[in-house]
Amino acid sequence: MTNNIPKSIDETLTLLRGQGYICDRGLGTLTFLSLSLDRPIFLEGEAGVGKTELAKTLATGLGRDLIRLQCYEGLDASTAVYEWNFAKQMLAMRGDDGRDIYTDEFLIKRPLLQAMEPHANGAPILLIDEIDRTDAPFEAFLLEALSDYQVSVPEIGTIKAPEPPIVILTSNRTREVHDALKRRCLYHWVDYPDFERELEILQSRVPEAKAQLSSEIVAFVQRLRGEDLFKKPGLAETLDWAKCLVALDVVALAPDVIADTIGAVLKYQDDIAKLHGSEVSRILETVRADLREAG
Repeated sequence: MTNNIPKSIDETLTLLRGQGYICDRGLGTLTFLSLSLDRPIFLEGEAGVGKTELAKTLATGLGRDLIRLQCYEGLDASTAVYEWNFAKQMLAMRGDDGRDIYTDEFLIKRPLLQAMEPHANGAPILLIDEIDRTDAPFEAFLLEALSDYQVSVPEIGTIKAPEPPIVILTSNRTREVHDALKRRCLYHWVDYPDFERELEILQSRVPEAKAQLSSEIVAFVQRLRGEDLFKKPGLAETLDWAKCLVALDVVALAPDVIADTIGAVLKYQDDIAKLHGSEVSRILETVRADLREAG
């Protein structure tokens, strides 16, 4: 790999922190090992806890291209690798008899093929997002592709990466991913951050939020995660809510402000309905009492 790869765990953590990505030492260690040993990282956890953001942060911090394969039900190997531009091939056949229509000129390169090609600024970051949305056959194909860092286009041949891409796979654990794929990777469960880390992340990402407001936002979201909700808010919702409140010039939480902006935090009507007026006031009073005690 190129020489801008961090040479220690501390350098890796500094690189991530410099881009506003604040994580625990465990994830920093796995990231360092992944970069040093050319091993994929498998990140599992609830939606919105920062799994995808790690790939984006590394791409920015290392100055690499980010290639994202967004997984979905029914995704197959050929769609993830390449497609032929049939319309362009047909036009070429009409205009020039005998022309070879199975060349790069007619090839539509999908994420896996793009990741195996040379990149001027070093091996790209390949983000395979929400692998749990695919099925077992695609997992098996992916295991083979990541073992040799190569893919095949039958009409052209095998394309092998001159330098292994930096691979990050994410899963929201809607189903179990096969052990064989996990064993190929360095595994890390990304949990919700504790209060101190979430506050630090918020202050880093939304520095314009006042100190009192930032503390109240984080404490309120942390309290919501302990409620009986269908979908608990993630770190992404914390940051979105903070940005909304700053845009409204809010300096401290109040029941009416929370009611007006709760759609930035909760994404299901049943969850929102549970937070009627008195419930919001109860949680806010508890949050403020906890903050006073901590302070």
